[in-house]
Amino acid sequence: MHWPEIRKAYPKQWLIVEGIEAHTTQDNRRHFDRLAVVEKCSDGSMAMKRYRELHTRYPQREFYYVHTDRPELDILERHWIGIRSGYAVRLEG
Repeated sequence: MHWPEIRKAYPKQWLIVEGIEAHTTQDNRRHFDRLAVVEKCSDGSMAMKRYRELHTRYPQREFYYVHTDRPELDILERHWIGIRSGYAVRLEG
């Protein structure tokens, strides 16, 4: 689905969506050619909680939590420099 279709089908709702087909533009913005609605959430706090759970379980997938009142998805891609805690190794000294 495209964002306008999702907004029409799910008005005034918090959603977890997944970028199925996407690319990054020269200004580091994500452009979504195809999105999938993963879950409806009761409020923003629940959406953020479910996003964290899904992202932890499936880190390779591209999830977002969004409200359908947003006329456009304006998502800036940030490159992470560092180590994620799941990949850190504790050194015993």
